[in-house]
Amino acid sequence: SARMATGGSARDDWKKRKELEEARKAGTAPAETDEDGKDINPHIPQYISEAPWYVSLNRPSLRHQREQPEKVKQFDAGWYRKGQKEGPVRTKFRDGACENCGSMTHKKKDCLERPRKIGAKFSGENFCPDEHVPLNLDHGFDGKRDRWNGYDAEDYQKVIEHHHQIEMAKRRLKADSLQEESKKAVEKAKDKKDKKEKKGSGDDASSSSEDDEVKAVDSEEDDEDKYADQVDMPGTKFDSKHRTTIRNLRIREDTAKYLYNLDPNSAHYDPKTRSMRDNPFRSSSREDTLYRGENFVRHTGEVNTMAHQQLFAWEAKDKGLDVHQQADPTKMELLYSDFRKKKENFKQDVKEGILEKYGGLEHLDAPPAELLLAQTENYVEYSRTGHVIKGQEKAVTKSKYEEDIYLNNHTSVYGSFWEAGQWGYACCHSCVKMSYCTGEQGKIAA
Repeated sequence: SARMATGGSARDDWKKRKELEEARKAGTAPAETDEDGKDINPHIPQYISEAPWYVSLNRPSLRHQREQPEKVKQFDAGWYRKGQKEGPVRTKFRDGACENCGSMTHKKKDCLERPRKIGAKFSGENFCPDEHVPLNLDHGFDGKRDRWNGYDAEDYQKVIEHHHQIEMAKRRLKADSLQEESKKAVEKAKDKKDKKEKKGSGDDASSSSEDDEVKAVDSEEDDEDKYADQVDMPGTKFDSKHRTTIRNLRIREDTAKYLYNLDPNSAHYDPKTRSMRDNPFRSSSREDTLYRGENFVRHTGEVNTMAHQQLFAWEAKDKGLDVHQQADPTKMELLYSDFRKKKENFKQDVKEGILEKYGGLEHLDAPPAELLLAQTENYVEYSRTGHVIKGQEKAVTKSKYEEDIYLNNHTSVYGSFWEAGQWGYACCHSCVKMSYCTGEQGKIAA
């Protein structure tokens, strides 16, 4: 009976533990806490939450799953000197030193100095000092790979000064070259002036005009050189004589796409790809727009034809016809053209059948509604002088010469006949311009 009582109590305890576990998972009971007061997630599996038998824990805890403080390694993350020399320069080769430069801190295969024709071991000259070797370095994974550890930021000032000196030297050379060019131009102008004075054919007006021309040329060259300095940027190759750029860059004189419409709600501009797919001038009329976006190009040319062919290929594949636009474009083009012809013929046959059955052909031959009603929906706005301000303009004349005007009884124009290297009239074969037409008699006489 005692055994049954013990088994019953154990079963009840196990049942209560299960109910409490389900309640904690459902969130109706508070979560279990560990020895540090942190909540233990009730959804953690049992094989993770239970500690091994060799870890003596009197209460639930996840300390055995965390990193133990006594096993955490402490690494040295301090600054240390790197790549610096120390010690006096030796005058005699030492045993075990580098055979190339004479330093004791590395061997010949690890030497970073320029390989000498005769090493320091045999020449006994130009010994390099020893490098600073830091001791007891205990760095972690990141510390061992820190390329900037030991770098002094003040050393970069030398690089800046070096580039500054190069820039100043370039400016001095440019100033000298401009000064020489200006002297040559002045001397050339003086020589011309002296030659004209000697000949006695020049006057004051011509000499002053030449001086103005020389000054204008000099000012233009100065402007070109000034702008050439500003265009010197990565990705471009600029010359003051030829405005050329390498790379697909926008010409600096053109307006940028994002400056066409400054409304923030207008077309989106992607600075990475330099593309504006939508039209920034949606509100204005199509005639006044300077730029319509990249999507406008996608609907011009043969794009629509290719889209119709692709649609035809999909529909043909659904009906069991093996055709593909990219795999066999020739077959695709022939089938699509044959399909269009059959479609047009079918439409024409249907139209003729309806007209033959019901009649009404006379209504199709009627003139357009604009001529019948003597009015149109096209808006045209005129000024007081009669010029078109807005709307459809007058058709531009194709040629400045009058066409289809036959003179002197001719029925064709001059130039419609060619024979023996001469132009003439086709109606009478006469090669004399503005002659009188003689008709068929002229052809027989010619």
